[in-house]
Amino acid sequence: MMAFLARFTHTGPSDWIIQRITSVLMLAYTIFLVGYVLANPALTFGQWSELNSLLSMRLFTLVTISAVAYHAWIGMWCVLTDYVTVRLIGPKANGLRKVLQSGLGFILLLYVVWTIKILWGL
Repeated sequence: MMAFLARFTHTGPSDWIIQRITSVLMLAYTIFLVGYVLANPALTFGQWSELNSLLSMRLFTLVTISAVAYHAWIGMWCVLTDYVTVRLIGPKANGLRKVLQSGLGFILLLYVVWTIKILWGL
């Protein structure tokens, strides 16, 4: 997992743009859900289930969860590379940062796989 994510080079401008794009996706999903709930004040489980059984909603949810994961990856990568450094922590900082990044990568992958399992019942 770490090797896969390490292939994506982190540059300030590209990370900034990706953070903004993923933020817009998350905002769109939130606005849609809030709008749906407000438009259906007597929302039943059947209606909610029907909404979430639509392929378009499943894809929208998967794209949003993927955006959350990528957004979190960039954010935590920035924090870890800024604050878990040899200068601030000492000689074990690089190893600690790699462990923390690997753990984060595993958790994010787990969340995306779990979302796929929930959405498609795999």
